[in-house]
Amino acid sequence: MTAAESAAESVAPRATDATDRAEGILGRRHRALTLGIISVVSLIAFESSAVNTAMPVAARALDGIGLYAFAFSAFFTASLFAMTLSGEWCDRSGPLVPLFTGIAAFGTGLVIAGSAQRMWMFVAGRGVQGIGGGLVIVALYVVVGRAYPERLRASVMASFSAAWVVPVIVGPLVAGTVTEQVGWRWVFLAIPVLILLPLAVMLPALRALPPAVAPGTPDRRRILLALAVAAGAGLLQYAGQDLRPLAAVPAVAGLALLVPCIRRLLPRGTFRAGRGLPSVVLLRGIAQGSFLAAETFIPLMLVTERGLSATLAGLSLTGGGLTWALGSYTQSRRRAEPYRERLMSLGMVLVALAVALMSAVLVHGVPVWVAGASWVIGGYGMGLTISSGAVLLLKLSRRGEEGTNAASLQTADALGSIVLVGLAGVLFVSFGGGSASAASAGAAAPAHAFAAVFAAASAFALVGAYVATRLAPRDAPGRRVTSVPPSGDPGA
Repeated sequence: MTAAESAAESVAPRATDATDRAEGILGRRHRALTLGIISVVSLIAFESSAVNTAMPVAARALDGIGLYAFAFSAFFTASLFAMTLSGEWCDRSGPLVPLFTGIAAFGTGLVIAGSAQRMWMFVAGRGVQGIGGGLVIVALYVVVGRAYPERLRASVMASFSAAWVVPVIVGPLVAGTVTEQVGWRWVFLAIPVLILLPLAVMLPALRALPPAVAPGTPDRRRILLALAVAAGAGLLQYAGQDLRPLAAVPAVAGLALLVPCIRRLLPRGTFRAGRGLPSVVLLRGIAQGSFLAAETFIPLMLVTERGLSATLAGLSLTGGGLTWALGSYTQSRRRAEPYRERLMSLGMVLVALAVALMSAVLVHGVPVWVAGASWVIGGYGMGLTISSGAVLLLKLSRRGEEGTNAASLQTADALGSIVLVGLAGVLFVSFGGGSASAASAGAAAPAHAFAAVFAAASAFALVGAYVATRLAPRDAPGRRVTSVPPSGDPGA
């Protein structure tokens, strides 16, 4: 098969019959699968928002405040490994078994955490949840790539974002009520029961998916690389939570594992912003990291600098979640398809603008509502960028490579968050901000410490706007290339 024929095949819709063309994601052909996907994403979103509310109570009840941060990092680190494992598994055997295994692991982790009698058991449960979450999110991307024609994928990705809206708004309220009235354990123990319905709804449609293109044994090299990346990220997170000089030892060991392995795990040319798929993956990491780096410090800034309560500071970010869904809906419109790369560049410019406006709130003469308004802008920009990145990734992936490439995308998301949030923390401390715990205890942080964080996050968002100009690959004038080799090399 020639390169041109391979490219043509990779962009051809998976289904071209008249019935499919007449239906959308909620039409008869796709309705059950779409509703199942939305239900699974909603449950994961609810758990994510609810855990943040219940976690302080759980840590105190288990006498485990010292392991509090590890309850979060265990999920994150385990999911890094599971993402690559899921990608290899999906490409070799299809997404059905990885998806159901991931959901089962996610539910098992919830049960372990909810029934834990010691904090180390709770942390272990969160790690099992992370394995499940990593398996599920990559498998869902593969399902979208194989079950939906190309013209519907933007709408499906918009539904992913929409599925987060209600859980993010009501999750903390419901979790807080359950924690206070019934007990924190039920925040974890009640969710596994709710998983059964979406599984039953999705199963017939998942069984009808086409078989794997390249059945066989998963690439053990990539799985070992992913394990090394997860271990390196875990060591870096451990070092970041220990301010003693000896923390430099795990930090160096973490970097020694992380840097060479991640260069081989992501698509070739990722760190050089190579045209096409490498830039899609890089942009997702930059977008997630720059947005989260700013968002992490906004509530602290509003409480310590502008005197807001913790509740009002948290509510100031709610508008960003709503406009994120709106931006995702905007990119899903058929008329937006020819301008997808431009929309992603615009999205990153809006994120940079939003973070820069947040710096203005440090000036006490500026109304505090500007913080909420700026995050409305930033959320819309993220909606344009994040969902479009997923659509482009599937478009640029050859059939049989969706799992590997989706795993790379999710890995970039996670690592972008680790690196840029970590950098924001270093800047905050370096400019006199001290630790977050000290600030929450009443120690004032200088305004320029927050300004340094916001300036860095805004600058990285502008770098993302540039990377977005390199999303459309070409091998000759006027001819698009649809994919690149999925695995990297030392030159990445």
